Amino acid sequence: MTGAHRIVVLGAGYAGLSAARRAAKAKGVRVTVIDARPELVERVRLHQALAGQDIARWDLGELLERKGIEFVRARVRTVDTAECVVRLDGDWSLSYDSLIYALGSHADTGAVPGATEYAYPIATPEDVARIPALSGGVAVVGGGSTGIETATELAEARPDLDVLLVSAEEPGAWLSPKAHKHIRAVLDRLGVRVHSGAKVAAVTARGLELVDGTELPAETVLWTTGFAVPAVAADSGLAVDARGRVLVDAELRSRSHPEIYVAGDAAVVAGPAERDLRMACATALPTGKYAATALTARLAGKTPAPWSFRYHLQCISLGRRDGVVQFVRADDSPARTVLTGRTGAWVKEQIVNGAIRMAAQP
Repeated sequence: MTGAHRIVVLGAGYAGLSAARRAAKAKGVRVTVIDARPELVERVRLHQALAGQDIARWDLGELLERKGIEFVRARVRTVDTAECVVRLDGDWSLSYDSLIYALGSHADTGAVPGATEYAYPIATPEDVARIPALSGGVAVVGGGSTGIETATELAEARPDLDVLLVSAEEPGAWLSPKAHKHIRAVLDRLGVRVHSGAKVAAVTARGLELVDGTELPAETVLWTTGFAVPAVAADSGLAVDARGRVLVDAELRSRSHPEIYVAGDAAVVAGPAERDLRMACATALPTGKYAATALTARLAGKTPAPWSFRYHLQCISLGRRDGVVQFVRADDSPARTVLTGRTGAWVKEQIVNGAIRMAAQP
């Protein structure tokens, strides 16, 4: 493809893969994806891996080659926006004509003393691989979707464990009363102890210390609260918010460097009612696809259709045989309709399977 326009995609998660797949359909382009991992592992299934279940893995080189996309395994250090070059570990670099930045996110353990040293996040495959064999008491910090899924998955698969869920709010409190009530009922049924209204002051070798002085002993602390993004964008001079996420315009272009498109967790994207879209697979897939669509439209001399998006569902698995599917309004607030039980679990599974098909499969 000598002379082809080279589009480089940074990151091979949901956003990066959906962007690469869409970009590769354009004429006269050469698409290259850069990621530090050799395999694709679904983040939304990592709690299943933690509970001892086998989850699928895809070789990124083989996966992308089938679509005519080049894969480079490397860790990105910075982007030289003046020279249009991506600087990689090992003192080598890769030039680009157009860039899609989709480096995703990782767990944020820096805000609480001791969390980095003593807590185990489950935001990446590498995180899960570092977690020692679980026994005795396990404290899951964070009452959001990941914390709820982790606590219920472990309690169902490992009844020998004493699972404690610690969160600032009641788990599922942001959902409708029906969904919230069902989540609490499942937690109780599975024997998960819930300590809500709690703020963690420190993580120690013995467990958790709360701001009110309460000590919660645990052999293992699992950290599921909060995400951070790589410093690559900030280090490269792109305009970012206080959390390091790239500020983008209505076409998902960097506000400071409009030749760079940004997708997924790495971007601050305004949604309905001017609420920032949440860090989620449900955000990564459409932003990745749109970023590539807008970029290739511009390359063809066309004006891309305006970015438009709304959420439809929030899905939470509660072990393998139960789940909650919360229908939401355009601004992501909960609507009245909720699916629970085995129906909720089945629908959640179909959505997860559909997400990986959209991102990765031919």
